Amino acid sequence: MADVKDEPTATKKAGHASIKFPMLTASNYTVWCMRMKIALKVSEVWETIDPGTKYEKKNNMAIAFLFQYIPEALILQVGDLDIAKGVSDAIKARNLGAERVKEARLQTLMAEFDRLKMKDGDTIDNFVGKLSELPSKAATLGEVIEESKIVKKFLKSLPRKKYIQIVASIEQLLDLNSTSFEDIVGRLKAYEERITEAEEEEHEDQNKLMYADSGQESYGGYGRGRGRGGRSPWRGRGRGRQGSSFQN
Repeated sequence: MADVKDEPTATKKAGHASIKFPMLTASNYTVWCMRMKIALKVSEVWETIDPGTKYEKKNNMAIAFLFQYIPEALILQVGDLDIAKGVSDAIKARNLGAERVKEARLQTLMAEFDRLKMKDGDTIDNFVGKLSELPSKAATLGEVIEESKIVKKFLKSLPRKKYIQIVASIEQLLDLNSTSFEDIVGRLKAYEERITEAEEEEHEDQNKLMYADSGQESYGGYGRGRGRGGRSPWRGRGRGRQGSSFQN
């Protein structure tokens, strides 16, 4: 058994009663590590794992926490270890397969992020939902996509024909490395509303014009038909009278 040191008397008692620790599963190792790190820090025993101090009380407390939130099968594999850092390293070693799966999923996710484009029928809200989902998934796999990269990807993915003017203005006026994603989305939504209103007004004007043209054509056709019809019978009656007079 490895030697451990006594904990200094000045150390405060860890208040771990209200902390909720996550249970390790076959697919959540990365997130589990992040949550356990914070939980162990709050409990003031993280130092037994990083950098790896060996104060006995803290060491035992850290091992107790780890054992509570790993599967029983894993406890049987690491149960003989009596150093918290050793337990943590052993858990990591047995989850290398999960790490490889995580890396493969992350590569697929980033490829999807690079390919994503806004379709002509999409609204800004719909596309923002699709775009925001990918960085969230990446974060669960341990990859943080910087906000500036999301902003640039968003602007680059918009249909150029419809949004080229507002995109050009934003790129000229704003620093994309410091402007928030929410700010950019708000500007694009406002622009979308304006062009939608303009398109609706243009559509209404076209309908009114088509209606007016249709009415004029109907009126004109009726008048011409009536004029031809009016002249022909009159001339016929006139010739008839002339013929009767000649015969008599």
